[in-house]
Amino acid sequence: MLASWYDAQGPAADVLHVGDLPDPRPGPGELRVRVAVSGVNPGDTKKRRGWLGSSMPYQRVIPHSDAAGVVDAVGDGVDARRIGQRVWVYGAQSYRPFGTAAQFTVVPDRQAVPLPDHVGDELGASLGIPGITAHRALFADGPVEGRLVLVHGVLGGVGSLAAQLAHWAGATVLGTVRRGSDLGHVDPAVVSHAVALDGDDPAGAIRSYAPGGVHRIIEVSLSANADLDNAVAAPDAVIAAYGTHADRTELPFWPLLFNNITLRLLGSDDFPAEAKRQAARDLTAAAAVGALTVDVGDRYPLPAIAQAHERVDSGARGRVLVTIPH
Repeated sequence: MLASWYDAQGPAADVLHVGDLPDPRPGPGELRVRVAVSGVNPGDTKKRRGWLGSSMPYQRVIPHSDAAGVVDAVGDGVDARRIGQRVWVYGAQSYRPFGTAAQFTVVPDRQAVPLPDHVGDELGASLGIPGITAHRALFADGPVEGRLVLVHGVLGGVGSLAAQLAHWAGATVLGTVRRGSDLGHVDPAVVSHAVALDGDDPAGAIRSYAPGGVHRIIEVSLSANADLDNAVAAPDAVIAAYGTHADRTELPFWPLLFNNITLRLLGSDDFPAEAKRQAARDLTAAAAVGALTVDVGDRYPLPAIAQAHERVDSGARGRVLVTIPH
């Protein structure tokens, strides 16, 4: 099969190879997916770079955890009727060496989720890491129906899906963007009010829409927004953070404590298995009724995978996808 891999960590152009590797075979409880589209996430490029001093977990890594494609083979114990089924894949390269940047990938049966026929491959390949992270951030602490949810970075990969899931689940959604020039990109059908963080008083603007404070905060940069979150959180609110810019993040501890704020930190590879399965069910249901869309920034053919990684590393907005030739 045609695949991309790296044998050492480093810059994308230096370490990512494209060539032929043996076709994988599914083992017991596994199935094989003929990959159509592979999604590139910041977590994938961080692993490739050796972020935070991480080492190579395997001698060779085929990157990427997310994909959409068609089941073409099954191992022992997997229903053969799954062959020919369109699926979206999550966690392919989570504690495994062989991800989705290849013509075929093998995953445990439960990690290939049936994809409704009318849902496109681009959306399917975007439901894994960003969708499951968004779902866990929203629902780990209970339903959000009738609640006020603040989503920071509402135009980002996780943020946009979090906002759409919250709206689908009956919440009122507030969102932030980095610059006032970004406000025009926010979908008013999903986000009731959007606030630019470069404005004069973003906390005051949020409070004008939520005088009693917000109940859930989906946080993309805890170090940048800790004081803002403290200023707009309702008593007993949850701050669910999946990112930060300062590794040792400072918090306004006592004000948060006196308001009984829950701080939830989210690492998607290590969510409980049942939480991932519930996220997969809900994401598929929301996608099936047209409640989810993704902003696709760039598509690259597999031989240009290094450019796709560089695009993600640059922090550019929009989902980056790699199309797989067959």
